[in-house]
Amino acid sequence: MTNTLNSSDYVLELEHLVKDFDGKRAVDDISFKLKRGDILGLLGPNGAGKTTTLRMLLNIIAPDSGIIKILGETFSEKTKNRIGFLPEERGLYRKMKVMDTLSFFGELKGMKSAEIRTRGLELLKKFDLERYKDRKVEELSKGMAQKLQFITTIIHSPELLILDEPFSGLDPVNIELVKDIILEMKRHGITIIFSTHLMDYAEKIVDTMVMINNGKVVLDGTLSQVKSEFGSNFLKIKYEGDATFITSYDYIKNIQDYGNEMEFELTNLEYKDTLLKDLINRLSIHAFQVTEPSLNSIFIRKVREGNPAQGEL
Repeated sequence: MTNTLNSSDYVLELEHLVKDFDGKRAVDDISFKLKRGDILGLLGPNGAGKTTTLRMLLNIIAPDSGIIKILGETFSEKTKNRIGFLPEERGLYRKMKVMDTLSFFGELKGMKSAEIRTRGLELLKKFDLERYKDRKVEELSKGMAQKLQFITTIIHSPELLILDEPFSGLDPVNIELVKDIILEMKRHGITIIFSTHLMDYAEKIVDTMVMINNGKVVLDGTLSQVKSEFGSNFLKIKYEGDATFITSYDYIKNIQDYGNEMEFELTNLEYKDTLLKDLINRLSIHAFQVTEPSLNSIFIRKVREGNPAQGEL
């Protein structure tokens, strides 16, 4: 028996969104849906139309045409209190104390003072900021301020969480902390839109993805569906040595080189043994494995397909 989804299963539905700025089309007929409880990766290069799309679904700007349904209805003040939004451009009042900041943002979302304090202290402790609760924002490091901004976004326990570059300004330890909290919120049934340039993290946590380039959706589906579109002729190696000679092999279709790790797409996977023989006498090979394409290589290829001047992968 086939399971079918009805409208109530979707937290977000965008249909044929179009937005122009000064005669230039920033968003060009974008449509996609987000199921309740999923994490959607909204991906794309700078200027692709991601932030414009997020601003339209939050009613910050209006689309020129198209339909937006969010949490089952058109956007309203009531809807707004069920959403948490972390913008890429952060905004905290630097002269305000940390707890006063949480009170301000909590009250904007309709929370009571006692609830704000309880929830605020709980989150400050989780983010290792509790001892700074009476400090002014300007006294915090950049990373601490970024964590505080994240707390203001989730303090009201939103049903839909929209994160635009949530890892910006964080060190690796705090990136892991924020990532773990995002996954914890998913386990509690919160639906999340996650826009980032860090493909390694996106690949590990998203359920579905939408990739936008030049204002258009160029990929849309689950991670496994998207990867299957790119075939299975992929290999990954870890190596030491000068590997520049590899570009001369005509059975290699694409190469993504990271210096001591390389991902290949072969014209046919049957060439894998040939490749190993060709490499083993010229490089020190630490790992050689058949793999699926990484989200990073898919991202780069789709961007370059839409922007040929950037060259071939």
